[in-house]
Amino acid sequence: MQTGKIGVTTENIFPIIKKFLYSDHEIFLRELISNAVDATLKLRTMASVGDYKGDMGDTTIHVSVDKKKKLIKVSDRGIGMTQEELDKYLNQIAFSSANDFLDKYKDQTNIIGHFGLGFYSSFMVSDKVEVITRSYQDDTKAVKWTCDGSPEFLIEEVEKDARGTEVILHIDKDSKEFLEENRIEQLLKKYCKFLPVEIAFGKEQEWKDGKYIDTGKDKIINNTKPAWTLKPADLKEDDYLKFYRELYPVGDEPLFNIHLNVDYPFKLTGILYFPKIKNNIEIQKNKIQLYSNQVFVTDSVEGIVPEFLTLLHGVLDSPDIPLNVSRSYLQSDSNVKKISSHITKKVADRLNDIFKNNRDEFEKKWDNLKLFIEYGMITEEKFYEKASKFALFKTTDDKYFTFEEYEKIIKENQTDKNKTLVYLYSTNKTDQYTYIDKAKSKGYDVLLLDGQLDIHLINQLESKLKDSRFVRVDSDVVDKLIQKEESRESKLSEEQKNDLKSVFNATIKSKEIYNVVFETLDENEAPVIITQSEFMRRMKEMSKMGGGMNFYGELPDSFNIVVNPNHPLVINISDNLQTAEGTKLAENNTERKKVKEEVDFMEQDQKKKKEEELSQVEKDDLEKLRKELEKIENSRKEILETYGAGNKVVKQLIDLALLANNMLRGEDLSTFVKRSVDLL
Repeated sequence: MQTGKIGVTTENIFPIIKKFLYSDHEIFLRELISNAVDATLKLRTMASVGDYKGDMGDTTIHVSVDKKKKLIKVSDRGIGMTQEELDKYLNQIAFSSANDFLDKYKDQTNIIGHFGLGFYSSFMVSDKVEVITRSYQDDTKAVKWTCDGSPEFLIEEVEKDARGTEVILHIDKDSKEFLEENRIEQLLKKYCKFLPVEIAFGKEQEWKDGKYIDTGKDKIINNTKPAWTLKPADLKEDDYLKFYRELYPVGDEPLFNIHLNVDYPFKLTGILYFPKIKNNIEIQKNKIQLYSNQVFVTDSVEGIVPEFLTLLHGVLDSPDIPLNVSRSYLQSDSNVKKISSHITKKVADRLNDIFKNNRDEFEKKWDNLKLFIEYGMITEEKFYEKASKFALFKTTDDKYFTFEEYEKIIKENQTDKNKTLVYLYSTNKTDQYTYIDKAKSKGYDVLLLDGQLDIHLINQLESKLKDSRFVRVDSDVVDKLIQKEESRESKLSEEQKNDLKSVFNATIKSKEIYNVVFETLDENEAPVIITQSEFMRRMKEMSKMGGGMNFYGELPDSFNIVVNPNHPLVINISDNLQTAEGTKLAENNTERKKVKEEVDFMEQDQKKKKEEELSQVEKDDLEKLRKELEKIENSRKEILETYGAGNKVVKQLIDLALLANNMLRGEDLSTFVKRSVDLL
């Protein structure tokens, strides 16, 4: 028998372990199973090089729970320990059996963890831990180590026939959840699902006589040879799909996969799957599982891999990823950063290969790939450089082009008078059909940018593509979307247009939202069109998506009611206005002109004098004339608005424009229908 104190630097090591060693207490099971796997792999390695000549026998690791006795047992038939090794590895925390073993067998095996500090995580859930072990070496006796969570320990000889180690945890009162079999099975499937040594927990069951009964056969909970550990040449497409189903039993099948197998300058294996990404990015995140030598580390990989790669599904495994609980530590680890860069490159290369070798298939899958690729282009400059060669534009005719191809197609016809290439786009083919149709009638091509990240992408493209800008088809009248040198004459004078502006304004309820403007269009164009400023709309949309434009997001929507002064109906409204109110307007105009001339004369005269040279009488006379002019203009406005408020044709034209833009709803739509019947 041997007693003593564990070789630690402080009496308080166990409270520290219990509180700070790992953020999740459940990790104790991962650590104990990892140690058991280590011990088994060590024995296999020694047998493979002739250092162990005995019978390997059954090397299954067994896990059991005894709820009544409050015990959890983890036993293996691995390398075991002598009393001297037990004392060294458990009582002198500074040493680790894995370090010693690696020195001797570094070319033959991978060691998962370290039987040392990780073992002590068992004290996070236990008030006493026992270790019963027997070395594989001949003529060695079994020994038992006991510790109650203080630095005091006891080592004594015991009877144990088979080699290997059994760890017995006496679960404390705060950790009773781990005495539930369902909880342990959940943890085994989470952390040990793909470990390379079989792990048994419970018995297989079968349905017999109306109930499930134990078959007596061990229930193995892990797949010891997951797909990512095999060579790509040994796997078929069905094998990749089967493994995907093992990872994600529910959901659509993936589009395709990337099998990673890197030996230098770091070790990295894994399989990444491209899922069918719909609209909600957040739902798709955190589906990549991170492993270190088949030991689960985390499924929260943000900050470990680039942001856009979190949309992928699958597994990454690298012994160069430390089994450390702190994600901030992982994020700052130099190997993790190298791995992250490598994966980004591999993903881009794989996409490029698919694009080059099977473009038709790539185009068919584009709508499901688009969100992922755009996310990468927006957030990772290196990915953008590669992706810009295979990223696609989709047109409203459902045709696909690379950025370079599309530029060549539109360059001649869609370059404006300032030599800027204008990319026209729609965000909804149905809602914006009228505008798309008008653009096409001019020989223009229109892109379909209806994705969640398209607004962010076009902002980036405008900074990347030389002398280019993106304009939505409903942001202006068709003649002004791409401004050319030609100009068109208006059939109405400025005064007639100013009068009509008041007439049209009179029928608008929300004057803070709608602004009446006149644009000289072809007489065959619509009499009234609704447009929205490209800049304001884009800023508001980015604000909704968290683009840092909160100021714009709080502003009300604003639209232009564009009136075409060359359309026969608009000219007819102007003529009817003259017929109905011409005399009043002529009288008002004569009076207004007279007073305006007086105001202009006095203003010019007073500009010639200094402020101190002007008499109060002169100032008062000018102010009096200004008020008189304002009164006359208000009188004219009242005449025009009174006429407009009762004009069904004006209201009908505005409502038709709103209807064409899917903006006429509720009571306004009902009123429009009734008015339409009356007019007919």
